Amino acid sequence: MELPLVVGVDGSDSSLQAVDWAADEAARHGLPLRLVYASLWERYEGGRPSFTTDRPSEEIMAEHIAASCAERAQVRNPELKVSSEVLPDDAVSVLLHVGHESSALVTGSRGRGELAGLLLGSVSLAVAARAVCPVIVVRGGKQNRQGSYGRVVVGVGDSTEGSTAVRFAFREAEVRNCALDAVRAWRYPAHEHVDQPLLEVAASVHEERASALLTDALRDAVRDHPKVEVHRRAVESPAHKVLLDASADADLIVVGALRRHGHFGLQLGRVVHALLHHAGCPVAVVPQRD
Repeated sequence: MELPLVVGVDGSDSSLQAVDWAADEAARHGLPLRLVYASLWERYEGGRPSFTTDRPSEEIMAEHIAASCAERAQVRNPELKVSSEVLPDDAVSVLLHVGHESSALVTGSRGRGELAGLLLGSVSLAVAARAVCPVIVVRGGKQNRQGSYGRVVVGVGDSTEGSTAVRFAFREAEVRNCALDAVRAWRYPAHEHVDQPLLEVAASVHEERASALLTDALRDAVRDHPKVEVHRRAVESPAHKVLLDASADADLIVVGALRRHGHFGLQLGRVVHALLHHAGCPVAVVPQRD
């Protein structure tokens, strides 16, 4: 049985964008869509006696938001199998828990009540940093969210962080019937200060090395997905800058995140952190265990 695609909802504009994106994504992959609203009203209501038969307003609001989001997804794709539920816990705990039984988690970039100046909501950041399944943070312009560019980008780093992300990106490109841009950034070693002729030779060596590493990282996925049109780029620049630039006209950008055994803090590197805060399109963070 296919695991559902799960989207966290809270009624905010950002979460409604996540619902729309997730409904399209679930339909592309033929997956059921599960909408989850996290609410703590039960914890607090259960701690004091009730002298009325009226239902708590928090309960009514939570159920209304979950049901209206489910209706929105169903209207967007009538053939989609959609379910919704309200779970009694904080949003991060709920999403991390259901992530163990999900094909992926989808969140908006900011939740209801988040400060307007925040680039990324605290829930989305915590979930992307700790989930055991892929997490997609829906952000960027309307064209990016709607998949108007026909282009998926994957950042290819070290093999320990990237192999699962590469496979995820190829599946996305294949199901969307679009091109895949595989990008690897490289830099001159800090100690290399040479004359111009030697500098050009050194640049050529580093670029060839980066291209070879890129080819190696893609080899298995290229074999398994022969219909996907792949564009390879090795670029001399900081990785976060290269990928942020690439996200401007992409439908989805995919990056890997190494989950270290026994480490319980936020496990995001500089590149992933920059994309989650600034990317011009939805960002998929794909975890891989060390």
